[in-house]
Amino acid sequence: MAMPAQPLSHRVAVAVGEVLTHRWFHPIHRRLYRLTGGWSVLSRAMGMDMILVTATGRRSGAAHTVPLAAIRDGASWIVVGSNAGKARPPAWVHNLRADGAITVEHRRSRSAFMAREVTDAGEREHRWRQVIAGYPGYDVYRARTNRVIPLFVLDPA
Repeated sequence: MAMPAQPLSHRVAVAVGEVLTHRWFHPIHRRLYRLTGGWSVLSRAMGMDMILVTATGRRSGAAHTVPLAAIRDGASWIVVGSNAGKARPPAWVHNLRADGAITVEHRRSRSAFMAREVTDAGEREHRWRQVIAGYPGYDVYRARTNRVIPLFVLDPA
């Protein structure tokens, strides 16, 4: 039996996610973000703000900076470890779990934040609705994987 074709919006969400989550793209995106002060064409990718998150590598101890799509919630940010629905979460998820002390860059502002993973079921559902309102493609990513996609709230330190 043939699988039904995915709607164009799902195929676009997957294609965009595949590019934005690929490791080769991070250095390009980081450089473009900093050159434009966060005002590049990707600064509002997928209807969400883009931020740079610098975390300490859990194994290397070195600083790693990754561009992430984020939802603003007051002074906090919500980020999603979807990895475009791939079987494994992105590496940055493990780094935030190991040490939540991070730096967030939004446009030309850089501040200390604390990351915490959302584990409470009620809060998780609330946060997931916020994320989907920002970018419905995350539902596509959630349907592509059997793992629970991690959500993090980044609060000012």
